[in-house]
Amino acid sequence: MSINLEYYKVFYYVAQLGSITLAAERLCISQPAVSQAVRQLEQSSDSQLFLRTSKGVRLTREGEFLYEYVKSGLDSIWHGENMLKRMKDLDTGEVRIGASDMTLQFYLLPYLEQFHELYPGIKVMVSNGPTPETLRFLYEGKIDFGVVSTPFEAKAEVLSTPVKEVENVFVAGDKFRYLEGKKLSYDVLKELPCIFLEKNTSTRTFMDQYLAERGVEVEPEFELSTSDMIVQFAIRNLGVGCVMSGFARVELEKGNLLELKFEEEMPKRHFSIITDGKTPVSPAGKRLLQLMTNDIS
Repeated sequence: MSINLEYYKVFYYVAQLGSITLAAERLCISQPAVSQAVRQLEQSSDSQLFLRTSKGVRLTREGEFLYEYVKSGLDSIWHGENMLKRMKDLDTGEVRIGASDMTLQFYLLPYLEQFHELYPGIKVMVSNGPTPETLRFLYEGKIDFGVVSTPFEAKAEVLSTPVKEVENVFVAGDKFRYLEGKKLSYDVLKELPCIFLEKNTSTRTFMDQYLAERGVEVEPEFELSTSDMIVQFAIRNLGVGCVMSGFARVELEKGNLLELKFEEEMPKRHFSIITDGKTPVSPAGKRLLQLMTNDIS
């Protein structure tokens, strides 16, 4: 049986209102059109769906049986339409983001706070991990977008927008005060105990590449998973740590750490927003991206 969905919509309102006249008024169509739709549905189903009475119409047993299914189906469709409208109006929905500890803390967090104030009904899900993991989530369609730090290698369909400039610094505790104020060569790192991030991070990749270009290869004493821990190890004089400057700022201001200065400054890098050109972003994700990119000068 192949019946136009509009016939079921007509059937629904006739059954609900108990009147062909009222159904025609509700649907803004003529009474003959309503009667024809009901007749077509009855012929197609080979069933009498309504009994005509002096006060209008009422469902037969077959009609009552069909009505429960039609009501359920139309309610689901209308609920879906309503939810879609609410998603577009940003009353509901979700946005999925990939970010590292560094990009979350020093870039993304204020925007999430602002977004939550504007759209409290939107669920925000953050997958926290290093840049390679964020890229994998983007390829797999598990996130709307990611915020990563350069350098990184991505597929051709990935669109990257730089949003904030950042820099790496080398820091150490009081035990290394004798290096303070000196302009050092990077070769000195070969003679010092070093504390670096693990190799699956963009910060470590950037530093390793930069040092290698200058003929400096360093085997760190410690390889840690977070920059916060590097700062704590450095405060305890366990070695010279390399972190994004934001992680060390407070301890540098307190005097618990000193920043090593070098003859040649390490170039700055960037936080970047990444999206997949082949995968659509949710309405909520688009709005959050708009908030973030509006601040780009």
